[in-house]
Amino acid sequence: MQKVRLEWVKNRGLDHIIGRTTSIRASCLLLDHLAGLPSSSPVPARSLARLQKPLGLTVPVLRFLRRHPTLFAEAPHPRFPSLSSFSLTSASHLLLDRLARASEIDSHLRLARLLLLTRSKSLPLASILPLRFDLGLPYNFAASFPASHPDLFAVSNNHISLSTTSRLPEDIAISSLQRRHAEAIDGATYRALSRPPSSSSAPLAFPMRFPRGYGGMKKVKAWMEDFHRLPYISPYDDSSGIDPESDIYEKRNIGLLHELLGLTVHKMVRRNAIRLLREELGLPHKFTRLFTRYPGVFYLSLKCKTTTVVLREVYERGKLVEQHPSWQ
Repeated sequence: MQKVRLEWVKNRGLDHIIGRTTSIRASCLLLDHLAGLPSSSPVPARSLARLQKPLGLTVPVLRFLRRHPTLFAEAPHPRFPSLSSFSLTSASHLLLDRLARASEIDSHLRLARLLLLTRSKSLPLASILPLRFDLGLPYNFAASFPASHPDLFAVSNNHISLSTTSRLPEDIAISSLQRRHAEAIDGATYRALSRPPSSSSAPLAFPMRFPRGYGGMKKVKAWMEDFHRLPYISPYDDSSGIDPESDIYEKRNIGLLHELLGLTVHKMVRRNAIRLLREELGLPHKFTRLFTRYPGVFYLSLKCKTTTVVLREVYERGKLVEQHPSWQ
């Protein structure tokens, strides 16, 4: 399959969404952090300064806290009046309650699917923590999930894995792309839909939303037609027998990244978080090239001084086409 080299094109609309989501993410994680502290006393802002980078903020934490007085109440520290300190407001407690209820909807299934995508069906907790907000996981998921879902998860040596006695839902290992095609074609099973387009079943085509001017290019159309003719390999299927240098394996990787982004609440992930999962997911060392090579599927953003990947198909006119129930 002959590949076409395409230049990166900035998308201001998606960049704006990423900036807004980054702010929401930082607020929610700060709320979790403050709520989890043993003391209810106001917390000095300087003790939170180290969180700036993990939160993905481009401004100091103190400035960010002051921008959100509805959630973070500023007051002098009881022992050191000169220190700017912060505590939770009544509104922040309401938001924490809403987040807690939202995490009970399907976050355990999101984590189970993520583990199913890996080679060992297990991940270090340190690799999942950067994805906690993206997957909608509760603050204490490492302890609460094995306790509330002992038939699904086990934790050992700072790793969380699928339990050896896991009783997974029958349809959990079906990708979002397969589900969509199964719904569109009456009577078609998801296994039948994994066949090449030359069969009697319809091809599993990735939804494409190219940057302006790309979609009409003949060389791009020809390339994508060749790409869609390749058989679709479910990201939940064993790929150990496929040549890592083949076009089929590249399409498998596109499907895996498509599914990974689809598992998240906002359909976006920071590249550094994916890097922590790279080996377990079987991705190539230079996996970022997959995002730039398929700009009709993914948008690679440099907003907020980090690299974020967005699933293009799910956003329209500045909002998610189908929002997660917790954000409606």
